[in-house]
Amino acid sequence: MEIIHFNQRNLAKRWDVSEATLERWRTEGIGPKYLKLCGRVLYRLVDIEEYESACLMSSTSKAVAV
Repeated sequence: MEIIHFNQRNLAKRWDVSEATLERWRTEGIGPKYLKLCGRVLYRLVDIEEYESACLMSSTSKAVAV
């Protein structure tokens, strides 16, 4: 199985948020798990999809059971 990685720019584009938002989220411990390799920040696609699943909502007060 091939592991697919996103850099900060790719993830910001996927979610339509700024790169600064992702940087702030990392500082605050928000968002998907990430790797820091040789000064580069990378996100594994599997962690991105896991985070997206955890954020699924069926109403404003009810999360979807995954």
